Amino acid sequence: MLPNVLPTSATDHVPVLAEEVRELLAVRPGQTLIDATFGAGGHAALLAADLKGRGKVIAIDRDPGAREYFDRFAQKAGGQTRFLRGDFAVVLEQLGQNGVEADAILMDLGVSSMQIDRPERGFSYTADAPLDMRMDPSADVSAAGIVNEAAERDLATIFKRYGEERYARQIAKAVVRRRKEEPFERTGDLVETIKAAIPAPARFGDGHPAKRVFQALRIAVNDELGSLEAALPAAFSMLRPGGRLAVISFHSLEDRTVKRFMRDLERGCDCPPDFPICVCGKKPELRSTSRKAIRPSARELSANPRSSSARLRVGIKTA
Repeated sequence: MLPNVLPTSATDHVPVLAEEVRELLAVRPGQTLIDATFGAGGHAALLAADLKGRGKVIAIDRDPGAREYFDRFAQKAGGQTRFLRGDFAVVLEQLGQNGVEADAILMDLGVSSMQIDRPERGFSYTADAPLDMRMDPSADVSAAGIVNEAAERDLATIFKRYGEERYARQIAKAVVRRRKEEPFERTGDLVETIKAAIPAPARFGDGHPAKRVFQALRIAVNDELGSLEAALPAAFSMLRPGGRLAVISFHSLEDRTVKRFMRDLERGCDCPPDFPICVCGKKPELRSTSRKAIRPSARELSANPRSSSARLRVGIKTA
């Protein structure tokens, strides 16, 4: 059983794949751990327990609400702790430029339960709230801004690419038609527009009809894929030899990005395939702990249905 390091509440984040992350990151006393997506600190609390008060934890999150969770975490964790607010791609690059090295880095991508379960943040399609979805409330772009200002073609592209929404064009057209009458301000207005835009049979089955559009908007608002593509090399460069990078993704585009990044580092040689021997001399820089992404167990799925789309990949930096 995992230790109950922090008291929980209805809005606390339930860390997904926690046992697997703890086993594969294999944090030891005296090491430096970076939780690049701290959230409510669920993963960090479990990993910090293995430091046994001897080591360092650097927590990163762009959401200012994570600070209160970090303060509570720091009181119990022991050892050195530090909280840095900002986009993890930017913060990791700055840490690397300042010579900071790490033995274990975790990225838990996507939106956290502490954001979803607070309706006023506008992430949820199940409660009427301001149409926001910014992980950093001070950011310039909100979901309302995209929905009310983006061209119809751009909206369809966002819904299709980031949400894999089958009816992306129909929904985009309905959004543009509706916003001519009155700008979108509430999540409820967008949900009703989405429902009306898709065929009746599609409104029933495979989850809520607005699920994919809300996911797409959240990814676009927070530039999640752009941040991930910049954060992965920044994180890897900070790892000491033998250090481990763990990434939990919840979207196929995220997982493919992580998979491609790790496979490129595993391959080493980048000579053309028709060369009889390697002339580039590049050696593999990373070793994956498993060929396939690790998925939640049946026990975890039963206890936490939100973990159903989670995929974990872990790579070890070679000497």
